[in-house]
Amino acid sequence: VQLQASGGGLVQPGGSLTLSCAASGSIFSINSMGWYRQAPGKQRELVAEILGVTLTHYADSVRGRFTASGDHAKNTVHLQMNSLKAEDTAVYYCKMRLLRDYRSGPSDYWGQGTQVTVSS
Repeated sequence: VQLQASGGGLVQPGGSLTLSCAASGSIFSINSMGWYRQAPGKQRELVAEILGVTLTHYADSVRGRFTASGDHAKNTVHLQMNSLKAEDTAVYYCKMRLLRDYRSGPSDYWGQGTQVTVSS
């Protein structure tokens, strides 16, 4: 299983970006999908996570500005980011907890990371 993230870039404060992540390979079911980020000198932190199909929780710092959405049929997860701030600058990673077949337990898979830079 591989996760491919895309959509990062340079944006001005107050702007918007949409990140996308697609999983490929043998996937039986997805338990959760979400986004994390890591700023220079800081630990990786949760941004948004979708549990099951619809239960989504967000970090306090992004609630009301970011929206995560997932598509289990397409094995994709997206992150719509609005009203971006300089402190949102980080490498963003997608993660999925999934089962490769009905016999296996869940495992975590990570995308390669995509840089988001918010600067004027």
